[in-house]
Amino acid sequence: MAGHVSVNEAVDLSRIMAAQARLAGRVRRTPLLSSRALDAIAGRRVLVKAECLQHTGSFKYRGGWAALSALADAVPGVVAASSGNHAQGVALAAAQQGRKAVIVMPSDAPEAKIRGTRALGGEVVLYDRAHQDRDALCLEVARARGLAQIPPFDHPEVIAGQASVGLELAEQAGDIAAQVLVCCGGGGLSAGVALALEARAPQMHLRTVEPEGFDDMARALATGRVTPNDARSGLCDAILTPAPGKLTLPILRRLAGPGLVVSDQQALRAMALAFAHLKLVLEPGGAVALAAALFQPEAIAGECVIAIASGGNVDHAVFTRALEEGARHGDC
Repeated sequence: MAGHVSVNEAVDLSRIMAAQARLAGRVRRTPLLSSRALDAIAGRRVLVKAECLQHTGSFKYRGGWAALSALADAVPGVVAASSGNHAQGVALAAAQQGRKAVIVMPSDAPEAKIRGTRALGGEVVLYDRAHQDRDALCLEVARARGLAQIPPFDHPEVIAGQASVGLELAEQAGDIAAQVLVCCGGGGLSAGVALALEARAPQMHLRTVEPEGFDDMARALATGRVTPNDARSGLCDAILTPAPGKLTLPILRRLAGPGLVVSDQQALRAMALAFAHLKLVLEPGGAVALAAALFQPEAIAGECVIAIASGGNVDHAVFTRALEEGARHGDC
């Protein structure tokens, strides 16, 4: 199969630095922001790495470009499965490289993400989460069209590309000692950032953050066993995965602290607070790390916490709901 990648391929510093070199001049160096109002809520200094300002509205462009730019020139295109952020990152990277991108998306994905993927040139194939196997569908498309598969997180070049977030963070934060909270689905961003921090900022320690009901990574980190999620859909669509990745879990078991879990209400409130005090638009899945920083202070050590705001592709109705939730609590 074109583009097949063995899960035994190592993700090490040399691969990360090679991906960083290919990303040079392509990705935005996203800012590290702060607000005294957020510090007061959390009871410590809070820094927010605004990956919602990255191309296509999430960190996923980094991994998309890194993976596609590592393919042989003869590969005509790729197929990827995504609820929207990986979809848009891959679609843009493919268009920039003159390749075809077929994106397999759940039919209940946010309309903003479906529209965004098509606008970037991606061919969208919708499927029913409850009754269809997306991996089987991707394999069928890849074989029929001779395309490479670019999975959303369990791919060494994707992980290496996402690690560039950690490399930037290490430069921006300097010698600050902090726990770094990362929104986590399958663990591609978390694993990449953990590896980057190990190499460039060992005084920082990573924690994964997931929504309630989809905390498969937190459970796996605690027990060493993978117990897939039964639920199929939820508010934080960007980070709803059935189980941790085969590549990402061993990295995070070695480098990450205990996983954190937040409620949907906390994610919505974090969205409202980010808008009010940082002027950022976040989606629910992109706000869970900030939610943990703000509303679970007892689970976090140290005088400073860093949250990665991983994405901002949100439908109008969900963002309105977040602002209403924030208003109800007096957050904005």
